[in-house]
Amino acid sequence: MFVLYFMLWVIFNGRLTLEIATFGLIIAGIVLWFTCRYMGYSLKAERKLYGRVLLFVKYVALLVKEIIKANFSVIHLILTQKEEVQPVLVTFHTDLKTPVGRAFLANAITLTPGTITVTLEEDEYMVHCLDEDLTEGINDSAFQEYIRRLEE
Repeated sequence: MFVLYFMLWVIFNGRLTLEIATFGLIIAGIVLWFTCRYMGYSLKAERKLYGRVLLFVKYVALLVKEIIKANFSVIHLILTQKEEVQPVLVTFHTDLKTPVGRAFLANAITLTPGTITVTLEEDEYMVHCLDEDLTEGINDSAFQEYIRRLEE
């Protein structure tokens, strides 16, 4: 937050000199102290937020990786001469606590090619998979671990 206050000071001044930087550091420190003292802001909460941002970036990277892997699986399914595809509905439960976490998991499943979240009621998911091969690991995926850590 201190860096944000300092950057705002520099942006509002339109240039950066030694005098502006010195006053900016002092003003940013005073504003940060005021924010912590009278507005209930916590530096510990800010550190925790930065940790969550990093964890969320890892979650997005995992999601992109899984989307790419699923794309190749679906392409392989389409291009092979398999005579009959075996679509299947899978039902499973999760231990995610918050509705936002459950929605994140449902969206991750739906964004992954070959699977669609049909229903989500409390902690029960019903997922349609294009083929039986795509059901592997759906009830205990790496997505759940990241989302569980984000819920803390």
